[in-house]
Amino acid sequence: MNQGEKRIQALNTLKTIAEKLNEANDLEVMLIDVLKELLHVTNLQSGWIFLVRDENHYDLVADFSLPPALTIQNKKPMCEGDCWCIDKFRDGRLKKAANIINCKRIEDAIEQKWGDTNEITHHATVPLQAGDEKFGLLNIAAPNKTHFADEELALLESVALQIGTAIKRIKLAQNEQKHALIAERNRLAQDLHDSVNQLLFSLMLTARGTKEMTEDEKVKEMLTYMQTLSQEALSEMKTLIWQLRPQGLENGIVTALLNYGNVLNLDVALDVKGVNTLLCQMEETLWRIGQEALNNCKKHAGTSKVQITLTKQNHVVSMVIEDKGIGFTYDENAKIPSLGLQGMRERTSRLNGNFQLTSSVGNGTKVEITIPIN
Repeated sequence: MNQGEKRIQALNTLKTIAEKLNEANDLEVMLIDVLKELLHVTNLQSGWIFLVRDENHYDLVADFSLPPALTIQNKKPMCEGDCWCIDKFRDGRLKKAANIINCKRIEDAIEQKWGDTNEITHHATVPLQAGDEKFGLLNIAAPNKTHFADEELALLESVALQIGTAIKRIKLAQNEQKHALIAERNRLAQDLHDSVNQLLFSLMLTARGTKEMTEDEKVKEMLTYMQTLSQEALSEMKTLIWQLRPQGLENGIVTALLNYGNVLNLDVALDVKGVNTLLCQMEETLWRIGQEALNNCKKHAGTSKVQITLTKQNHVVSMVIEDKGIGFTYDENAKIPSLGLQGMRERTSRLNGNFQLTSSVGNGTKVEITIPIN
């Protein structure tokens, strides 16, 4: 193939990939589609993409035609441990497309006899970025290919820049959707406060006033019951409005938790260490988990005293919510016993955090959340 044909092929490759990237809205689907297309048009065999979250965490988010040695145990060799390309990415040495002398993961696979490597020993690697913002790595390999020409690396670099721009676009769109959801939730909370809340309050006052106008004991009894139901419904509505629109969160997670504890008539003791400001998503996650934990204390603990410890250190935020109530029998190897607790674990997992529940009869309950700071 002469130079003119190579240029035309490269331009067609960039055009095809650009079209796919412009159509994409789902990050993981976009990455696997582009990876397949890139391998197809370049006649290479294997590829994989890492997104690097921080200095300790990365994710294999897309791969195609990996050798069997790297797919054992649900692709465990690709999801654990470090390698030379990630090390270079993290310490800033990897700034453009480069040949990697050989692949440490393949070397480990050969040494551990994990299976067939399809004669892949080397790969090219290129950072995914948009401006100064770096997201991860694109790696490409083929059997018996130990070196990538400058033209090949230039093409990979151009594709990686397009992918980086698309990743940023999708992330911005996701953030915009989150903000729209928060705005809608706030609107709904305001509507509930202005309409249903006021109706319940009026019903409670009407029942109280009507009771004073009658001497019939049975009627009084029914009106008292209506008054009690209205008061309970009003209290539930107040809690629901708080869950939809956490008033006070604009002043930080500490203020929000204290205020919510007051709504539930709980005596909340807070110990805060090193927490100044948190990312919006992390703060809301901790807030939602804290809400659920405080609700559980109110309903099940048999005590009004709750201790919350919030700590930020060594790139980790931790929140511990503990009561000295009646507790319950819990085996950490068993399924979590309630939907609320399961939701707390799922919220923590979405931020790559760790959820731990400790409880026993007579010794209270402790919920501990740790979340890495990206």
